[in-house]
Amino acid sequence: MSSYIIRGGNRLEGKVRIGGSKNAALGIIAAAMAADGPSVIENLPDVSDIKLLLSICSELGAEVEMLGPGEVRIDPRSVLTHEACIDLVRKFRGSYYLLGAFLGRFNAARMYLPGGCDLGSRPIDLHIKGFEALGAHFEMEQDGIISLSADKLEGAGIFLDQVSVGATINIMLAAVHVPGMTVIDNAAREPHIVDVANFLNAMGANIRGAGTDVIRIEGRPVLPGNISYAIIPDQIEAGTYMMMAPLTGGDLLVENIIPKHMETLSAKLEEMGAVIEEGGDYIRCTMPEGVPLRAASFKTLPYPGFPTDLQPQAVTLLCKAQGTGRMIENIYENRFQYISYLRLMGANIITSGKLAVVQGGSVLHGAPVEARDLRAGAAMVMAGLMAEGETTVQNIYPIQRGYENFIDKLHAIGADIEEVGAAGVRPVW
Repeated sequence: MSSYIIRGGNRLEGKVRIGGSKNAALGIIAAAMAADGPSVIENLPDVSDIKLLLSICSELGAEVEMLGPGEVRIDPRSVLTHEACIDLVRKFRGSYYLLGAFLGRFNAARMYLPGGCDLGSRPIDLHIKGFEALGAHFEMEQDGIISLSADKLEGAGIFLDQVSVGATINIMLAAVHVPGMTVIDNAAREPHIVDVANFLNAMGANIRGAGTDVIRIEGRPVLPGNISYAIIPDQIEAGTYMMMAPLTGGDLLVENIIPKHMETLSAKLEEMGAVIEEGGDYIRCTMPEGVPLRAASFKTLPYPGFPTDLQPQAVTLLCKAQGTGRMIENIYENRFQYISYLRLMGANIITSGKLAVVQGGSVLHGAPVEARDLRAGAAMVMAGLMAEGETTVQNIYPIQRGYENFIDKLHAIGADIEEVGAAGVRPVW
């Protein structure tokens, strides 16, 4: 099992180029599997979740060809099954998008209940509710197998009881093939929702309203495909590096991003004392010398609110800030598990339910910690970057699920970090 060894205290400065959005890529690859022709997807992030999903597509019969770094051609016409009952599906949550893709294409879908990070209860009830509204019959079989089938699917009005990115995308993936009009009310508005919709529209779908809370999908019997499409930059990767600048008193130019997607974080960093400079496709984040980092209050909310996927990184940053900071986690109930490791390193944090109160200004000391999940793992790396002494981050596989070329990018901006141990991600192409 691989680990990161970090020797903290270095000021980070320089340029970081952000890769494609992992969350958009997962939905777009599944969308390619719903098409009736091939597609070329560009700006794919080089992370394990994407490699796993492409491997699943290949095992199910799709022609998957890597054309170059971050560029893949997917031809799903050779996929003749609606079943994805293979072990790879259990390894990460994003595989569940194949449910919507196969249901729309074949009027049936069957697969293992997917896995992923342990963030508490993340049921797919809303996904199932949407599929049933379209006319599907749902059954949970033994061994955790989800089964969907329908004699006939037709468009419907679907109200999501709570905002759900996964349910919004999954229902879209099914509805693009379903006759009639499907309306998703209380839909998620995240940038990767818009990206998936744009990809589907480029293939021949008719989706309107993506990026608002009401999405309308007019079903099409055929999605011709035969397109090339570039995925948007990764909002969460960008935000993680942006926070590393004030964390280390540094100066980082984060490029190949969409600044509008970062507005909520940019505003918070300015509130804490950082200087934010925006360009057409970059943000420069600088912590002025002699200016204290100030505490702030955060609460996670669906987009355009503060992302839950930046919550652990923000709590780590609050450990550095002067004063009392607060974080309210409104999305996942188990997302404070990593805080025990910050306390081990010397942080002063009290938690109660959804609330974490951080008394900043404590000196962190290096310690052996673990990446409990993808974003918590990134937070542990950040803690190591600001700590005195040496920090070992064990079980780094979750980090590799969402951050491409992590070591190389950190080295380039001045971090003292190395990977030791066996490789954590098996090659899949």
